Amino acid sequence: MYKDNNINILRDTRANGKDRDWKGKKKRSLLMADHYGEAGLNKKAERMQQCADTLLFKKTAEKLKLFQAYFCKVRLCPMCNWRRSLKIAFHNKQIVEAANQRENLKWIFLTLTVRNVEGKELKTTMDSMTKAWNRFAGYAKFKKSIKGYFRAMEVTKNRERESEWYGTYHPHFHVLLCVPASYFKKPNLYVKQENWIAMWRKAMKLDYDPIVHVQRVKAKKESLDLNEIEQDIKKAVEEQNAILEVSKYPVKDSDVIVGDSVTVDNVETILDLDNALSYKRLIAYGGLLKEIHRELNLGDAEDGDLIHVGEENSDEVANGAVEIMAYWHVGLKNYVIK
Repeated sequence: MYKDNNINILRDTRANGKDRDWKGKKKRSLLMADHYGEAGLNKKAERMQQCADTLLFKKTAEKLKLFQAYFCKVRLCPMCNWRRSLKIAFHNKQIVEAANQRENLKWIFLTLTVRNVEGKELKTTMDSMTKAWNRFAGYAKFKKSIKGYFRAMEVTKNRERESEWYGTYHPHFHVLLCVPASYFKKPNLYVKQENWIAMWRKAMKLDYDPIVHVQRVKAKKESLDLNEIEQDIKKAVEEQNAILEVSKYPVKDSDVIVGDSVTVDNVETILDLDNALSYKRLIAYGGLLKEIHRELNLGDAEDGDLIHVGEENSDEVANGAVEIMAYWHVGLKNYVIK
């Protein structure tokens, strides 16, 4: 914490020395709540207004650990989505590390897309994509070559006025795949780019070839030492460099509201997305990664506990010697320590 005109301002510092942006997320949530109110979604707007108003921390080993808070869990809330992203990333870090310890694996990023759609078509398109994924993951080639996956659906909006797709939505899947170490060497395992496209086209029942991007998780540096390359790849995954891309919660507030004021376009976007995302699961695990997720008893990152999202030990936090309570100060637009 630090003092501003004799008022103690919350400062929650991470292990790397960077501050957690409680203030920024709260301000974005309040802006989002204003948009919800303008959209006539008053109950959700009220919940979001109150989200994380008060934060109770326990101070342990000179660090602050969140102990109690109210999170609204509205799907588009920036504060809640920030907490979800932290939790998903932590879960995936544990899962990937456990998978690498258990088997000799390699990792692939896969992006599956469809053509942009209007807001009124978004919900049915996303539903179709989820069903298509189940068919896609059930194909013999997929089941033979892929050991496990983490899948996240993301939705972005085209705001380029010069584009023919201006104002439309782009739902797509980001997928982290783990494959056997021999995947790139055995033709019966390796899936070529054109095969990925054909499989996704078939699963989605499309009359065009969709854009599909596939990329191997590579080492961060070039090296002639093959052993060093393989170790660097594994280390990159273990350190989250490889999984943060898909671990961020699929709905980003910067894709929902543009600017710092309530606008008609932003309100329309919220109405489209709130309807499309209602009761919809955006992330999923399969195969080996699903098994490990269950074994580690990691819980629900989308609709579960948003207080304990990292490595904090609940007993250690509960027994913390000092309680610190921070509340949102409307005038200062910041968190103040009581």
